[in-house]
Amino acid sequence: MRDYDAATAFLGEWGRFQRLVFFLLSASIVPNGFNGMSAVFLAGTPEHRCAVPRGANLSGEWRNASIPLELRGGRAAPSRCRRYRLAALANFSALGLRPGSDVELESLEQEPCLDGWEYNRDVYRSTIVTEWNLVCEDDWKAPLTTSLFFVGVLIGSFISGQLSDRFGRKNILFLTMAVQTGFSFLQIFSTSWEMFTVLFLIVGMGQISNYVVAFILGTEILGKSVRIIFSTLGVCIFFAIGYMLLPLFAYFIRDWRMLLLALTVPGLFCIPLWWIIPESPRWLISQGRYKEAEIIIRKAAKINGVPAPAVLFDTAEMQDSKPQQQQKAILLDLFRTRNIATITIMSLLLWFFTSVGYFGLSLSTPDWHGNAYINCFLSAVIEVPAYVIAWLLLRSLPRRYSLSGTLFLGGGVVLFIQLVPADFNVLSVGLVMVGKFGITAAFSMLYVYNVELYPTLVRNMAVGATSTASRLGSIIAPYFVYLGAYDRFLPYILMGSLTVLIGILTLFLPESYGNPLPESFEQMLKVKCFRNRQQATGIRNSKESPKILVTPL
Repeated sequence: MRDYDAATAFLGEWGRFQRLVFFLLSASIVPNGFNGMSAVFLAGTPEHRCAVPRGANLSGEWRNASIPLELRGGRAAPSRCRRYRLAALANFSALGLRPGSDVELESLEQEPCLDGWEYNRDVYRSTIVTEWNLVCEDDWKAPLTTSLFFVGVLIGSFISGQLSDRFGRKNILFLTMAVQTGFSFLQIFSTSWEMFTVLFLIVGMGQISNYVVAFILGTEILGKSVRIIFSTLGVCIFFAIGYMLLPLFAYFIRDWRMLLLALTVPGLFCIPLWWIIPESPRWLISQGRYKEAEIIIRKAAKINGVPAPAVLFDTAEMQDSKPQQQQKAILLDLFRTRNIATITIMSLLLWFFTSVGYFGLSLSTPDWHGNAYINCFLSAVIEVPAYVIAWLLLRSLPRRYSLSGTLFLGGGVVLFIQLVPADFNVLSVGLVMVGKFGITAAFSMLYVYNVELYPTLVRNMAVGATSTASRLGSIIAPYFVYLGAYDRFLPYILMGSLTVLIGILTLFLPESYGNPLPESFEQMLKVKCFRNRQQATGIRNSKESPKILVTPL
């Protein structure tokens, strides 16, 4: 009796067919990179101040003094949301009084920006913030826009797997590509913030669904050795390439509607892939469509230049090789014992806070010192070595120490930013980049580590639960960035502290490196504190009863 891997072993691991699937599926992830982080520029908030209408009957001197100063970042700067009451200023101007010498400005009554705002156009010509004035009393709407995109990501991560299981990997892959591209195009014609946000949520659903289904399709078509590289380096690095393209597009296209159009066009280049990327033969076999699966395998053999056996799949043999119906698992099984409950809670916290750190640093690039476009590009570039280092660490070092070390590096460096003098701008940006490197490396290792901790019965459920915690982290991450409006260092203090804390917590998780995947709850590795307690109990019992040999787990 042969399984699918044995039946298709004649194709080899890295023939022309596998290379084609590897690179085309990876390339389909590129639009995910710039769509996932596009809010950095679409919802960018430029410097702004209250508008003073031309007919305000103010002299040039009073017009220049109409905006009060406020302390921001340790320096006095024009207020973004208040102005002196224009009626009073007009009276002073008519009487010939001068601001500062004849009238004490600090004692004047203030009012909100009743006539709108003036925006600095040096960085952004237009964004959704300038389009719909998402500042001052409405400044909460900008981070909410990004959060709702990640709500769409959360919804999409729930439904994508189920849809691809029912309707096929290829069909759902291209359907979700169409959703991502089509609704991004519709956003160009948004007439209100509400319309833009609803469409952005749907784009988020398509974005993650495309990513997940491409990941599943690649792992099912590619062989075991290539599968690991595809899942750790292929999709991640091509996502980073898309992320790197974002600031390049945004630098040359400063209008948000034209930028969206430019980001939509690359999705059209994926249309010809429909005639090149095949359906998953594994999925076809699971649906009993053996002839279609055989056609794909024979075509792959022809592309690879290897002869195919006369009989690829024996229907009766494949039916017999299907696994027996497994026991159903429920969510509460992740908390059924003290050990697995502790692992689950710690894993949820690990995914949640790592996600907050990753997306918080990625979305905060406009707030760094220097050019927002260069900062975003550097934030994307640093992900490539982070993924490579993570892959090397997974191959040769224990999981706990690799994860904890990269989290300590990322969190500790980010926490140190507050101590850098204000004039050392390059050093501050460099520290943020090192922090992003550490957190990105840790984030990419979580999938492998999570799979190795749980038994087969609940493994898929555990990955789903922890992935949901990650999505929740991404939803609140924009509000960590939003806190920077009140204190420039507050987001870094919070993200750094939480990342270091979760790095310490990781040291108490079991070590899975070099251990076989657990098949049952009894085979699960023990949390460190439980293991030590069990060992201490074993030693105490052995002293009381020397004739009994106690072997601690």
